[in-house]
Amino acid sequence: MDEIRDGHEGAYCGTPDASGTPGASSAGTQGGPPFADCVLCGEPTEYPESTRGATLCPVCEWQEAQRTACSG
Repeated sequence: MDEIRDGHEGAYCGTPDASGTPGASSAGTQGGPPFADCVLCGEPTEYPESTRGATLCPVCEWQEAQRTACSG
């Protein structure tokens, strides 16, 4: 069962492995470059470690977009 992280109650940050089970594998074992960790929740992102700036996982990116879209 997936662990609930701060600010992600019921949110999904994992990536499915070859068997289709979400969160069963870490991004570093999927082949390819090592992935950067999200600066907010620590989950693997879709960006390589060499990416500059604040990297966010898909869930945190979506939540940040929602906050900035409504702040006007």
